[in-house]
Amino acid sequence: MNQDIQVTKRNGKKESIDMEKIHRVVHWASQDLKGVSVSQVEINAQLAFFDGIKTEDIHETIIKSAADLISTDVPDYQYLAARLAIFHLRKKAFKSFTPPPLYEHVKKFTDLGIYDKDILNKYTKAEINELDKYIDHWRDMKFSYAAVKQLEGKYLVQNRVTGEIYESPQLLYMLVGMCLFQEYEALARMDIVKRFYDAVSNFKISLPTPIMAGVRTPTRQFSSCVLIEADDDLDSISAAAGAIVKYVSQRAGIGVNAGRIRAIGSPIRGGEATHTGCIPFYKHFHTAVKSCSQGGVRGGAATLFYPLWHLEVKELLVLKNNTGTDENRIRHLDYGVQFNELMYQRFLVDGDITLFSPHDVPGLYDAFFVDQAEFTRLYEQYEQDGSIRKETIKARELFAKFMKERANTGRIYLQNVDHCNTHGAFDAKQAPVRQSNLCMEITLPTKPLYSVQDENGEVALCTLSAVNLGALDSLDELEDITEIIVRSLDSLLDYQDYPIKAAELASKNRRTLGIGVTNLAYYLAKNGVKYSDGSGNPLIHKTFEALQYYSLKASNKLANELGACPLFNETHYAQGIMPIDSYKKDIDAFCGTELALDWDALRNDIVATGLRNSTLTALMPCESSSQISNSTNGIEPPRGFLSIKQSKDGILKQIVPEYEALKSQYELLWDIKDNEGYLQLCAIMQKFVDQSISTNTHYDPAQYDGNKVPMKLFLMDLLKAYKYGIKTLYYHTTRDGGGENMIEKEDDNACADGVCKL
Repeated sequence: MNQDIQVTKRNGKKESIDMEKIHRVVHWASQDLKGVSVSQVEINAQLAFFDGIKTEDIHETIIKSAADLISTDVPDYQYLAARLAIFHLRKKAFKSFTPPPLYEHVKKFTDLGIYDKDILNKYTKAEINELDKYIDHWRDMKFSYAAVKQLEGKYLVQNRVTGEIYESPQLLYMLVGMCLFQEYEALARMDIVKRFYDAVSNFKISLPTPIMAGVRTPTRQFSSCVLIEADDDLDSISAAAGAIVKYVSQRAGIGVNAGRIRAIGSPIRGGEATHTGCIPFYKHFHTAVKSCSQGGVRGGAATLFYPLWHLEVKELLVLKNNTGTDENRIRHLDYGVQFNELMYQRFLVDGDITLFSPHDVPGLYDAFFVDQAEFTRLYEQYEQDGSIRKETIKARELFAKFMKERANTGRIYLQNVDHCNTHGAFDAKQAPVRQSNLCMEITLPTKPLYSVQDENGEVALCTLSAVNLGALDSLDELEDITEIIVRSLDSLLDYQDYPIKAAELASKNRRTLGIGVTNLAYYLAKNGVKYSDGSGNPLIHKTFEALQYYSLKASNKLANELGACPLFNETHYAQGIMPIDSYKKDIDAFCGTELALDWDALRNDIVATGLRNSTLTALMPCESSSQISNSTNGIEPPRGFLSIKQSKDGILKQIVPEYEALKSQYELLWDIKDNEGYLQLCAIMQKFVDQSISTNTHYDPAQYDGNKVPMKLFLMDLLKAYKYGIKTLYYHTTRDGGGENMIEKEDDNACADGVCKL
């Protein structure tokens, strides 16, 4: 019967369906795959064929047929579906399975204004031809189906109105490398481009969304994270909103520090008017964040920061709450609430926290970040000053309010500002850290803007990438991999454009990078250790020591070649202080692993010749980019062996790496009884990481009486995280009983991959 079906070709002509041609393609895609049935794919597809079906719809139907069969019983259907999708993608992009010559391809799309013209200006035709020969297009066949759909939906250069795709994945990888290293001297350039290409196309390195989607196009803004601070000043608030709009439109995730804004009812101009408080200005920032879509790649998103002791804190804590009205809620921002040691001390002794409007207590807001002893002195002084407007609340009541909103929304985050300043890259007396970013892993100095052209303000940018731990054969590989990442991201700082001068000056003066990791769950499983029982602690210590050590070594090597970053003197590194010197020693109680590398020699080298980059590491989420390399997400345990995600590209199924061999070794999220083991691992990582970690907390109500997690447990985890030196807490997740194969929706308001979700 199917032989009678007429197919509509691209030119409009009709002809009988060629089932043998379809069989050849599916059979080709099935080579070397275990357990897949070509006939099953064909039979299921034929059920959806109809007379007059278009050629391209036949391809889509076959791909969907294979994708529907993806399961833990036959994991290789994810590769069969992927190969069929790559075949279809190339036919759409090139009208042929074989990609065109690289020079011809680049010339065509440069002339059309789609590729950056510098590619042809910087590279000779002979160099492009040499790199063309180096491309291994068969590496496209290593992708899973979820990866191909993410590439099609987010990363491959395309016309987002018509859906026309212009390139294939291997062209993406090679062209990104060519753009990043275009200023290198010719011979060295060809070598580093090839090394970069091999590392990313073999999934050793995971690139963030802004780099994968943007490098090689005329739009040159690739920093994943942008930190913007507003003063308690109308011009500054307007300038911050303007900066938000500019960076949201160019694929960046935003952190907004609005902690200085005075509380409602404060006098203005000597009492001529009363202040409307924080919420109207937070709404202004919200409008700026949501004003631009990000080129079809993701929606704008931001986390807004304020201190726990702000006079309006009770109203601010509920801004995401579903109760209330639109007038007193701002539900589509996330919030980072800032704590320090004094707040925890008041909690522990069952004392009070006094709330102030920052403008009423001179010096207190700045001391909160710069000098904890001075903060305590001023705080206690202002508590005794009867002339200052204030409100008192029991510390445990306020902590409980915070935790209630964190638990109910999942998106009220925490920043321990003292840890961020005492155990970080920067000397707080010269360059205090006053906020984090969208995903709570960036800790960089900022200064308020007073106009968009203000060159004295400081907008902090961080450029991200991640090491795929699961792809490592040995930790020795980290020396080469981190050098490739440091060189590529450092080059990007000079390659990209800056819509705001204060961001350019900060970026080029500090040259901050954030190297993270992905695929940690697979890495633990293949090494036979767990999140929950402490068995993974020594491995994590050894791994993150190597990551930080070799990243610093690479930056020191680059400083010898190109010079240290201009504001290196404002870092702890310049004083010879390494992260291993300032971590919370409470970690030693559960991880006594000795340092394995020569830190003294590295310390001496850094003090002598500096670092090219003020920061080197930050552990970000890797939600989308982990799918590209078929990795588990960042440092997180998987929720199930099979994940099913609903995105704008349809339902995507993905199976954990080496499922059949390692299923007994993996530890699934909801099989882990509490957060203790995970927090210990994060604390060990934080011992070495010079920025922060997107650390999540997870709770299963079914484990507790009445299906309700006790508030005491939430608060104990909060205290434990502080004790262990954890700088920031990101998502609070609660199991909803949906089961391991529950469909997860793609979250546009979350930090979306590299922005910061790598």
